Amino acid sequence: MAKNKTQDKFTKLKSKASNTKKENKFKMSILNTSATVLCISIAAWFSYKGYLETRVNTPYDTKKLVTTSGLDAPDRYWGSYRSAAYFGLKTRDPHSLVTGLMWYFPHLLRQDGSGLRHWCEQGDKLDRYAWMEHDGRTFGVQEIVDGSAILNTTFVKRLGGKHGGDWTKRIGVISENGVRNGEEISLLFYTAIEENTKGWIKVSLGDERHLTGVEGNTQGLGSFTINLNIVQGTVEEHSFLATVVPSLTVLKETILQNLRIASHKGSSKKHIILSGEQIPLSADGKKKEANFIVTQITGRIPFEIEISYESGSFINRVNKLTGQNYELALEKQRKLFDEKFEKLFKLRSKGFTEEDITFAKMSLSNMIGSIGYFYGSSQVQSQYTKGPVPYWKAPLYTAVPSRSFFPRGFLWDEGFHGLLISIWDLDIELDIMNHWFDLMNAEGWIPREMILGQESLAKVPEEFVTQINTNANPPTFFLTLHFILKHKEKEILDKRFQFLDKLYPRLQTWFNWFNTTQIGDIPSTYRWRGRDGTTNKELNPKTLTSGLDDYPRASHPNVDERHVDLRCWIAFAANIMYQISEILNQPNNKYKETYQYLSDNNLLNKLHWSPNTETYADFGLHTDKVVLRKPITPTRSHVQQLETIRVVSEDPTLRYVDTSFGYVSLFPFILQIIDPNSLQLGKVLQDLKNPDLLWTKHGLRSLAKISPFYMKYNTEHDAPYWRGAIWMNLNYLTVRATHYYSTIDGPYQDEARKIYQSLRQNLIQNIIKQYKKSGYLWENYGDVYGEGKGSHPFTGWTSLVVLLMAEIY
Repeated sequence: MAKNKTQDKFTKLKSKASNTKKENKFKMSILNTSATVLCISIAAWFSYKGYLETRVNTPYDTKKLVTTSGLDAPDRYWGSYRSAAYFGLKTRDPHSLVTGLMWYFPHLLRQDGSGLRHWCEQGDKLDRYAWMEHDGRTFGVQEIVDGSAILNTTFVKRLGGKHGGDWTKRIGVISENGVRNGEEISLLFYTAIEENTKGWIKVSLGDERHLTGVEGNTQGLGSFTINLNIVQGTVEEHSFLATVVPSLTVLKETILQNLRIASHKGSSKKHIILSGEQIPLSADGKKKEANFIVTQITGRIPFEIEISYESGSFINRVNKLTGQNYELALEKQRKLFDEKFEKLFKLRSKGFTEEDITFAKMSLSNMIGSIGYFYGSSQVQSQYTKGPVPYWKAPLYTAVPSRSFFPRGFLWDEGFHGLLISIWDLDIELDIMNHWFDLMNAEGWIPREMILGQESLAKVPEEFVTQINTNANPPTFFLTLHFILKHKEKEILDKRFQFLDKLYPRLQTWFNWFNTTQIGDIPSTYRWRGRDGTTNKELNPKTLTSGLDDYPRASHPNVDERHVDLRCWIAFAANIMYQISEILNQPNNKYKETYQYLSDNNLLNKLHWSPNTETYADFGLHTDKVVLRKPITPTRSHVQQLETIRVVSEDPTLRYVDTSFGYVSLFPFILQIIDPNSLQLGKVLQDLKNPDLLWTKHGLRSLAKISPFYMKYNTEHDAPYWRGAIWMNLNYLTVRATHYYSTIDGPYQDEARKIYQSLRQNLIQNIIKQYKKSGYLWENYGDVYGEGKGSHPFTGWTSLVVLLMAEIY
């Protein structure tokens, strides 16, 4: 019995030990599983984090719209694509042979380099410069006036061979009224190879070791020769430089370092000349190959030189594009340009003078002639990256707003540029759009500003280089598409249907990005990202993303903001998406419903119509009681003066930002969302005519005179920008809207027609007047005297004056 008890006890102990062992195994299994899950989770998190980090610089995953070779459009392979230079040609290759012009008057050249012209610089204070005729494909005629000396730069291209054919350009110098005849001027024509271009160039020397031309061979061009001839005039000196430069950004500095004083034998007269061959040695003691060749010709005004480029692949050339052949070819292209211009814009038949038509041709031509070709990598950042990261390397074919101040691509500007360009040459505009949409990343975002290549980067302040992927820009390419569908429907449907079909997936992704990343906290509201809610330096925090940089919004940015202009942009875009999907026979209910929802006037009025002022307005945390003041500091002289800071004397409240009536208030009108029978339309038209608000005899000012922010500095150093000045892009849209409402039956049709006629006339007259007075189109215009302001020449959206003259909307 005792034995059995012992046995039972042992069995129980054994069973208990076995169970404990199993429990321990189970616990270990759970621990191991948990550890495994944790490890997998950690790995997954880091993997997902890495995925998020790379999204910002990962291209949109579909077939590229732009092919790799610029030769797919051989008649546009060569062009005046160096937007920032006064005169220069290059190819549509990522790494190109480039040519360019510099000049100076010997008695005005200074040791610091002032007086030597190269890049378009406002500091050069030229009387004027602009392409007077340019068709974007075949030829260009430019006039540069530098202190009553007139430089005429022309070029003509001729197709042939496999590499874009031949071209010839002439540079002639004359004097206004002969006042500078006999004066010396030095012209410097150069040839250079961009960084990473595979190939070589070398000088061709004639008698007395004068450079007569350049020979070369590159991957994109094959073999070629460039010849230089004197067409007319007295030449005083002829010299050259062949050397190595690290970058196209230092060409001017390299020339300045290689100028020297020389005198002729038997003469006491001295000239500034280039120092010939200056080729450094490589590490192994061998001479490097020159990548920068310059010829300098000093002559007496008037005189003219001719530079001709001949492709080695053009083997069936009947005659050279030089001398009289060149003159005949240029005359033919100018005649064709004039005929096409009148056919499209009909300005003579509208009664404009020949002087006005010359102005309009210049406005169009400088837009077309400002189209550049860029290649490189932007700098971007997202919330998931530790700092800025490089975008992928890509080309960009685009017009630029200003050759002197903004010689690079701007997303919202380009939508306005496309209105004029598409009327002139639809294929050029479609090519531009393809290039821009190839810059879309996997998220559906396109950077606001594209700074590609060293020359572009050299022109941009550091603070504007990095692009943030949460920040939008007005989707103005939908304006361009709307315009094309209206004015070029037959061409799109017949010959270029494939363009829309290929573009459509990217348009969908772009629209979806806007409609998800820019939404507000309340349904159907939208909010521009990128405003600084913590700054105490700005009177009203900037909204660069809206395109209207310092236009006053809610004083204290937060998530409660709703921006009426962005809401209207999304509504407009949804309508265009619906139209395009109809053409392509794609499912489109969501676009139709989105447009109907966002264009519902009752909902729009509920969210953005201020009952206090009866105007459309933003909504947000706001007070007008803000000023910039100097902080109180000790009076001792050695204490550095502090910058002004914002002082708020009243707590902000959630309210309509309705004391700042201006361009933003007009968006439901200018994007034609207001019902033509609504009382709101009548009030908007009434406000348009009010001189205390926006109306002036020069156009509509951007911000009402009664606004507390009218013409106020935003920081101690930031002068008012969109706070009263007259801007052509929004004025064009307003004229377009008044024209639209003047053609729609309703109680305000006649009033809209009167405003249309007066506003259009005021804008045209002032812009032409200021051009005659100053020699330039300007970024914006003063609201009191109409004077040009900001950067110049600005033949970006200011050149929309041509469409106003032609009444094309």
